Parts: sequence; C-alpha cells; structure tokens
Amino acid sequence: MCGIVGYIGHREAYPIIIKGLQRLEYRGYDSAGIALYDGESIKLSKTKGKVADLKEKLENEISTSGTLGIGHTRWATHGVPNDVNSHPHYSNSGDLVIIHNGIIENYDSLKKELINRGYTFKSDTDTEVLINLIEDVKKNENLKLGKAVQIALNQVVGAYAIAVFDKNKPNEIVVAKLGSPLAIGIGEDEYFIASDASPFIEFTKNAIYLEDEQMAILRRGKDIKIRKIKTDALVDPYMQELQLNLEQIEKGGYDHFMLKEIYEQPSAILDTFRGRLLSNEAVIKLAGVEDNMKKFLAADRIIVVACGTSWHAGLVAEYIFEDLARIPVEVEYASEFRYRNPVITEKDIVIAISQSGETADTLAAIKLAKSKGAFVFGVCNVVGSSIARESDAGAYTHAGPEIGVASTKAFTTQITVLTLMALRLARAKGTMSSSEFRHHLIELETIPGKVEEALQSDAYVKTVADIYKDSKNCLYLGRGFNFPVALEGALKLKEISYIHAEGYPAAEMKHGPIALIDEQMPIIVIATKKGHYEKVVSNIQEIKSRKGRIIGIVTKGDVSVKELADHVIEVPETIECLTPLLTTIPLQLLSYHIAVMLNKNVDQPRNLAKSVTVE
Repeated sequence: MCGIVGYIGHREAYPIIIKGLQRLEYRGYDSAGIALYDGESIKLSKTKGKVADLKEKLENEISTSGTLGIGHTRWATHGVPNDVNSHPHYSNSGDLVIIHNGIIENYDSLKKELINRGYTFKSDTDTEVLINLIEDVKKNENLKLGKAVQIALNQVVGAYAIAVFDKNKPNEIVVAKLGSPLAIGIGEDEYFIASDASPFIEFTKNAIYLEDEQMAILRRGKDIKIRKIKTDALVDPYMQELQLNLEQIEKGGYDHFMLKEIYEQPSAILDTFRGRLLSNEAVIKLAGVEDNMKKFLAADRIIVVACGTSWHAGLVAEYIFEDLARIPVEVEYASEFRYRNPVITEKDIVIAISQSGETADTLAAIKLAKSKGAFVFGVCNVVGSSIARESDAGAYTHAGPEIGVASTKAFTTQITVLTLMALRLARAKGTMSSSEFRHHLIELETIPGKVEEALQSDAYVKTVADIYKDSKNCLYLGRGFNFPVALEGALKLKEISYIHAEGYPAAEMKHGPIALIDEQMPIIVIATKKGHYEKVVSNIQEIKSRKGRIIGIVTKGDVSVKELADHVIEVPETIECLTPLLTTIPLQLLSYHIAVMLNKNVDQPRNLAKSVTVE
C-alpha cells in the first residue's frame, strides 16, 4: 500500500527520488521520508504529511547531494502517521537503512526477542523490527548484507517489498519482494527501484519485476543478481520493455487526475476493444478465451472474485454473462472468499478482477482457487502484475495508468473486457443468433462516441452538484444491469467527498431505506428506457410522494421521469447490457464536482490508497 523508490548510479539521487515519491503518492500519503548517502554519511529526513511537506522540510534540513538514496510515502498500518513512524528506518547501530511496503505479521514476537537481546525501538512499526532483525543476523553471523537479508526474511511471516542499504558498503542496495510489487529499472551503470515503473519511465524503458520470494542485489557497475529467498538459487532475470510513457502519468492540463481519467474513458474503452472487436467480420478475438474455450464451455459456473470498484464491475458481468451466455455466475468479495472455505471444483472458472493486478485479497483468492483445481482468468490493467502472472490466462484492459485513487476508467474498461468475453462465449454456446451477435458488436463499437456525448453533461452536472454538496446522506437506486452502477456511484461519493451514501436495487427501497426519505434527502435514480423502466418510474413516484429530492439519470429524450424528477441528466440510448458504460459517467462527474466544491483532496482521499497490497 505504501510507495517505495530508490536509486543507485551516477546521477544525483534526490531529484529522482522526490519526483518518484510524488508519482507514487497515490499509494499512500500519511507521511514521507528519504535517506541519501553523500559518500561520507547518511542524510535522513522524514515527516508526517505529504511529499510536498517532505520537500519543504528537506530544503531547510539536510544536504540533498548523493548518488544513492531511498524514499518512501506511507499508508499507515503499524503505528499512527507521525514523524517517528515514517520511513526510512535505521537499525540500532545506524548503519543499515530500510524502506518497506507490506505487513510483517509476526513482528511482535520478533520484537520481543530482539528486546531481550538488547535492541531498542523508537517507532511502533513492524519495519523497524525487520531492519534490526537484519542487523542482528548480519552482526552475529558476520555476513554480507545480502545474505543477512535473505536469512532474516526466512524468519518473517507476512508481506513485503523492501530496499536496504549499509552505509559501510554504499555501492549496493538489496531489494526483496513477497506479496507487494517491486519494479527494478535497468539503466547504463545505474539501477532504479520503485513500487511501479512510473518513477523511472523517463530514464529507462527496461524493467525487471521481481517475483514473490525473490531478492536482488544492485551494485554500481555490475550486472544484477536475483536469487530465490528460500533456496538461494540464482534466477535468470526477465527484462520487459515498458509501454508506459511520461504523458500518461502527467495531468495534461486537468485540475486533477480523476477528472483527466474520467475524460479519458472514450479512448480507454476504444483501446480496450481495439484489435479484439471486429464488427465487420462479426468476430471477437480474445486469445485467453479462445485458447481455453473448452474449459469455458464445460464450466459449471463462473465465480468472480474482486474488491471495491472491481467487485462492482463483476456484478455487472454477472448480469451480462447470465443474460447473454446463460452461464451461472457468483460474485464474491475476495476478502471473504479466501477465508470462508468455499466450495470450488475443477469445473469452475474463477475470474479475478483488479485494476492494479496487485490486490492482496484477490491474489490470495486466486491461489486458493488454483489449489482446488479451478481455472483462473485474470482481468487487470497493469502488464506484468502479480495477478497477470498468477492467472492461468487473462485479458488486459489497456486503460493506461490510473493515478486517481477513486477508480473511473478502470471500471468502464473492466466492463468492456467482460462484455467481450460474454459475447464471445454466447456465440460459442449458441445462446445468441448471428444477427443479435452482430448487432451487439456494432453497438459496442459506438460506445466510445456515446461516452463522449455523456461527458457533455459536465457543466449541468456541476450545477446539480452545487445544489447538493452540503447533503449529509444520499441514496442511489438502480435495477437490473444498473443496480451495480448505483453501488459504484455511492462508493465514488463516499470515497472522495466523505458524504454517506448507499446504493440499493430500486425495489428494495420499500424494505427499509424509504424510512430515510425526506425533503433533505437527494436520491439518484438510474432510469434508462431499457430495462424495468416502468417499475423504476413507479419507485420514483413513491419517492416523490415522500418529498425526496430526485436526480434522474435518463435516456436522452425521456419525458416521464422528467415530469417527476427535480433534475435529470441525460445519456445516449444503447442496448440494455451496455447502459452501465454510460450511466456511470454522470455519477463520476457528480462525485468529482461535489468533492471539489467541498475542498477535498480528490486524487488522494483520506485513509485510502490506490492499490490495497496488504490485508
């Protein structure tokens, strides 16, 4: 959940690390810190707050020279956010320095053992325990740093991505990974370390992604050495060429990454089906599905595992798969699925959905499913991510980097991939006629343009946001394919504005939530003409009779809802199963504008981080 960055080479490390931390701040922003080696001593500074606070502090506190350094931006787990608990952390001797993303589950027993040996601790973190454990192993067994790290990690239970260096041997950094992502950029006589590739994209296109239970020693002027932590066996490094470019991780003139990413959805959806959707030929090309068609067709059911927004995309997929392909689908929170002893067989297909491809609970759910013999299909955005590697097959969304913590284009591109899958399976099973299949392909091809059209409501959505920005509670209602969109709309509002909001199937309003409705309560109702329209209109009339304030998301040209609602936001017409790709757009914009008007940090909402890589 935290962001780590490091550098060793011939350049000044500070500008690389501080800019890298700014790019990784979506991973955590409770506190930040940096340690630099200038050839004589370690210069360390850290502070509660954001990277900007660290940068301001550094200007008055320490020299920033040096060609070796590590930095960290934190999402707090062990210990409250404060200066002392911030990373990096020293060992007791002051010789070793560490940054760490993850959780050491047995830190308490290790800490008690180290205290008995005379070690003292300044912070409440598990990370300070780990660096002192490494020092204890190194000192007692008279080992080099790399070997000491390896032995120490074999005593650890939990997850980690770490970078460690020793001021007495300042020509190397030791890194290791288990459960948390770690990328190594390879330059000319230089190495870059980061939680993802964004901190070093302008310096090199070559990267190695460490696998779980691997460590690497990065030495100036020497080739990288990667070993397995448990067996000490050398591993041949697999170098990837990065597809990321600098423009993708900059705001590009938008006030916030979230707004930029909302507006990128037409091109992101197009990129997701580009080369896969050939409407003229009535063909869908998805290699991961095609190569495993027999497994899909023989499956008793599909189980979707995901968290947060990806779980909502999975709920949309449940409606689409069952409606089009007639395959039973169950959608599970990965965090519950992994712990409840689920019934899984070799005839199950498990679809794991994650934007980052690093979600800890989803990864654990994958491993559980594979241990039971299920076939796992991954849907994620980040090439080379852990879920992509752990899955038996899969499909990337091609959304491009998503920096804003509140997912937007991840949601619509995930639905796009899942729709392509459902359509291909429906055709293979014969549950759709060739004319229906072609019609769906042609309509899906129009969606990027229709999303563009939906975005034109932005100015009006902003006026609606101004009216309701001071609300304390909101209800979101939808039916059928748009019930998950109601859940997603409520989540967006909660995430970035901190207004309490709940999503419900519209018919469930009568089973409890209707008691909340009064003239102060805004109710956002998704009421497109396709799918249970008359029923939703009836639900709106029930709200109106209780003086609720109604914001209707309607199909362009709607008359009935317009007569009842206080405000209506129009979206273009499309076939029912594709409406979630359009109805989610005004809900994203509404949440964004309300949060901005309330002076909230839209891209970095409190207590949240983009990738949940710890439990």
